[in-house]
Amino acid sequence: MLDFSEKTIAGTAGLASDATGLGSIERGAARVHVDDKAMINARADVNQLLPMKYGWAWEKYLAACNNHWMPTEVSMQADIALWKSKDGLTDNERRMIKRNLGFFAASESLVANNIVLAIYRQLTNPECRQYLLRQAFEEAVHTHTFQYIVESLGLDEGELFNMYREVPSITDKAAWALAHTQSLDDPAFRTGTPATDRAFLKDLVAFYVVFEGMWFYTGFAQILSLGRRNKMVGVAEQYQYILRDESIHLNFGIDVINQIRAENPHLWTADFVEEVRAMLREAAELEVAYGRDTMPGGFLGLNAALCESYMHFIANRRCAQLGIAPVFPETDNPFPWMSETMDLKKEKNFFETRVIEYQNGGALSWD
Repeated sequence: MLDFSEKTIAGTAGLASDATGLGSIERGAARVHVDDKAMINARADVNQLLPMKYGWAWEKYLAACNNHWMPTEVSMQADIALWKSKDGLTDNERRMIKRNLGFFAASESLVANNIVLAIYRQLTNPECRQYLLRQAFEEAVHTHTFQYIVESLGLDEGELFNMYREVPSITDKAAWALAHTQSLDDPAFRTGTPATDRAFLKDLVAFYVVFEGMWFYTGFAQILSLGRRNKMVGVAEQYQYILRDESIHLNFGIDVINQIRAENPHLWTADFVEEVRAMLREAAELEVAYGRDTMPGGFLGLNAALCESYMHFIANRRCAQLGIAPVFPETDNPFPWMSETMDLKKEKNFFETRVIEYQNGGALSWD
């Protein structure tokens, strides 16, 4: 018979054996207090949601739940007809659409892998983890979306889903992002020292600020510009749903980074800030190269030069959200209509255009 009587009772908080929440139960440990909770290296048991410390994380979780959608609810009939039409799209538009889909098809999986295998393990706060679980599901829905689009249009699945290996401008971006999680891929990696805490912060910047907050937005502008011209309206509608999700993802990531910074000011050194600024500058340059590759000739209302200006504008905006100096000279937004789309308070009610009206669980009829 096992004897647990010799287990020492902790005097400050109910501690699990590690940050995963899967450690042994400490019988009789003290209850969790709000002050014990922290974004990283928390003293509190990560399995205890309440008492809640970060209300903003919970609010984002609730907002995400209220934003539920599935790609198969969007009609693709008009898009299929247009794609099959010989004169419906220009060669430049077709190239952009295929490479756009090729980038996103693998990118959502890369983000999901990072959330599940790295961020979730190191972020020691249960309300933030609750949002991460919802975000991981949304990344799965986004991957499903690209599968649905590729299947609906009858595109070459092997070509689209392997572009991240075969198209240099897409490979360069994926490789850049993965390079920032190599240390976190080590099963023995743990936060708890200035070096490892900064490594985790860099991962958060790479995936939330760059991958989701910069690189996705060029792709959104490309597809949504077609939708504004009444082309590929089904694909554009799905990208609007994804943009709505990503806006919350980005804001959550920024809040997490800034909260960690507030709780650990020693990490946010002048040298580290310059590392972050260099990351954003380098990422913008990779995105400019991607824009030139996807739109060598451009099309009505959109070209590589405009996308470069947009990326400089977005990069500076992300710097402002992180409270650091801009990395490019002041740039006007060449796509002001994108700002309205990204503003959740002003955007249209996308649910009104859906084939199947969404209902939350409390409104469903079980007759």
